[in-house]
Amino acid sequence: MNGDGVLLVAEGLRKSYGPTTALDGADLMVAAGEVVSVMGPSGSGKSTLLHCAAGLTVPDEGRVAYAGRELSELGDAERSRIRRRDFGFVFQFGQLVPELTARQNVALPLRLDGVSRRQAERRAADLMDRLGLAEKADARPGELSGGQQQRVAVARALITGPKVIFADEPTGALDSVAGEQVMEMLTDAAREAGAAVVLVTHDARVAAYADRGIVVRDGRSTDRLGSTDRLGSTERLGSTERLGVR
Repeated sequence: MNGDGVLLVAEGLRKSYGPTTALDGADLMVAAGEVVSVMGPSGSGKSTLLHCAAGLTVPDEGRVAYAGRELSELGDAERSRIRRRDFGFVFQFGQLVPELTARQNVALPLRLDGVSRRQAERRAADLMDRLGLAEKADARPGELSGGQQQRVAVARALITGPKVIFADEPTGALDSVAGEQVMEMLTDAAREAGAAVVLVTHDARVAAYADRGIVVRDGRSTDRLGSTDRLGSTERLGSTERLGVR
C-alpha cells in the first residue's frame, strides 16, 4: 500500500458496542484533496469508520493518524482543535441550530474558535455569496427546504478552511434533484479549496462523485474500484465525468 501523499490513515480499526461488532479490522486512507466514498449496507460499520477516522469515536483497536500525527497520542485539547479547525462535518439532517439564521449557523465554527461575531459573520456572508446562498443568509432553518439546509451545512463545514470534510449520508434525506445540487456544491467547493472529502453513502449515484471508493461489509473494508494502489492506480475522474453520472 503506497503511503506517499497520505493525509489521513486509519488501519486495523476494531470497534464493538456490547456484543455487536461495528468494525472488524477496517482501513481507510485519504490523500490531500481527494474525494473518497465509503459504501456499504445499513449496519455494515461505514458510519462508525467515519466517526473513528474523524476522532469522534475512539476505536477499541487500531490506529488513526492525521498529517503524520497519531490521534491517540494527542491530548483532548489538541484533538478538539484539529476537529474544530482542520475537519469539517456534514451529517444527514444538517444539524443546524434552529434559533440561528443561516449566516449565523455558517459562522458558528468560527465563533466556537474565538473569532469575533462581526468577523465570523462577515466571513460567513462572503462564503455564502460565493456558494450562491446569499439570498438565504437571514433565513432560519425552518424557513429553508431540506436541500437548502444541507447546502448551508456544507458552507458551515467549509468556513474554517478544513483539510478534510467528513460527510455522513449528506443526501440521505433529499430527493434526487436536491441531492445532486448538494453533491455538486460539496465536491466542487472542496476541490476548489483543496480539501479532501470522506463521503459515507449507500447511493451509487452519490458515490460516483468520488475519485475513489471503498466498501464496508461486516466491519471490514475493501477497495470498491479494485485498484492495488489506493492513492492513484485508478484513474481519477473529473467533475464532468464522475463515472458517467451527473
